[in-house]
Amino acid sequence: MRTEPKLTRLDRVFARLDREPERPAHIDVPKMSRHRIVLFAATLAFYGAIVWAVIITSWLVRLDWQVMFFRPYQQWSEIHWFVDYYVVLGQRGPTAVMVAAWLGWRSWRQHTLRPLLALGVSLLLLNITVGAAKYGMGRLGPHYATVIGSNEMWRGGDIFPSGHTANAVVTWGILAYLASGARAQRWLSAVSAVTSLGVGMATVYLGTHWLSDVLLGWVAGLLILLGLPWFEPLIARSEDRIFDLRDRWRARRSPAAPDAVPAGAPPLVVTPLPADREDVAARSPRAPAYLAPGPHTTRSERTPTTPAGSRRPPHTERHPRGSASSSARP
Repeated sequence: MRTEPKLTRLDRVFARLDREPERPAHIDVPKMSRHRIVLFAATLAFYGAIVWAVIITSWLVRLDWQVMFFRPYQQWSEIHWFVDYYVVLGQRGPTAVMVAAWLGWRSWRQHTLRPLLALGVSLLLLNITVGAAKYGMGRLGPHYATVIGSNEMWRGGDIFPSGHTANAVVTWGILAYLASGARAQRWLSAVSAVTSLGVGMATVYLGTHWLSDVLLGWVAGLLILLGLPWFEPLIARSEDRIFDLRDRWRARRSPAAPDAVPAGAPPLVVTPLPADREDVAARSPRAPAYLAPGPHTTRSERTPTTPAGSRRPPHTERHPRGSASSSARP
């Protein structure tokens, strides 16, 4: 008895993801256009200008100290509890889980791994670029500042640029980047901009970051979103590679077919039926097992079914017609 292999939950997930998209016309992959390249170059120049302004201890550093001495967490202490909760929207772990859950549902509905892969690539770029800048410049935060009016650079810190702000820009901005329509992109872009702006201001309110840290965090996150179309071919190749590995793994798990013909077996020759027997064979569900192939013979030429000849038992008192009986009947 041949039974079908039982599919696991992972098989069902990949089978659904392997289908054609439900709305392929609405799935638009952004490309690195000339307009986007100009925006990327301008944002990169602004990034360098902020770093240079902090290095030379310009008016931006003086503004940082003025905001720090103002102590917003003391001026508006009644909203301190709300800011403590709101700043979580910029933490890496909680935001990544929430956004990954939403994009996982999008991947399930659109039958593609691109949303999750785009999120993974953006977070990887965020860790590399922002992390390298943090530890490369080593700026101390307001609570650990040593010299009033100093830029506090290269002193073993890790707050320039602001990781909370950059993470909020990337994790919430990726939703607008992956939106299906222009209207959804506009709304999600506005929501992500307001959310990331609030997260940056929350860190300044709590005194964990300078104002210039927040500015550089916004620019760092925006650079990742603007440059993400350069990585779309890599995302597409990664998706194809994942599905290829899935197919190979599924092929290794599937058992061999029991009805397969061995390699050295002779080919099967099928003898066609005559025209007058084709319709009979088609109507009968199973061919009779006692019909042997061969030419049609008459009844008198057929072989007896029993070795004794006729099936009728012998009768001693029966005689052929027209012959006289040797004895009279009783």
